[in-house]
Amino acid sequence: MKDPAHDGTTRPDGTPYPVAIDEKEWKEKLSRQEYDVLRRAGTERPHTGEYVDTKTKGVYSCRACGHELFSSESKFDSHCGWPSFFTPLAGDSVVLLEDRSMMSVRTEARCANCGSHLGHVFEGEGYNTPTDQRWCINSISVRLEPAED
Repeated sequence: MKDPAHDGTTRPDGTPYPVAIDEKEWKEKLSRQEYDVLRRAGTERPHTGEYVDTKTKGVYSCRACGHELFSSESKFDSHCGWPSFFTPLAGDSVVLLEDRSMMSVRTEARCANCGSHLGHVFEGEGYNTPTDQRWCINSISVRLEPAED
């Protein structure tokens, strides 16, 4: 695994991402910090993201392409410094890749629509969730669309 900017417009299974924008366009569309996280697989500093403590009901979508990714109903307080979810939305909202950076093996989560980096998935940490998974997602990778009352 490198990062979305170097991996191109193809998913790990060889199929193309539905949204295929060249990196020049991504740089024009995204802020510098958004580009660093979404397209270069960076990470925002812990406890700094706008959605870490958010309890607002709604749907979290990819900040790069608008693809719906997570429901607020699956968000939980993990106290890890980033928004945490126990599952993505049903269907093909997220693709997973093996990440061997940081001298360990982790599972990277990317948007299935455009290939942008979202964060990582961890299992077996003992959280009391239905999946025993923690989808640790950068706030800057998503945008919350509040539910209508």
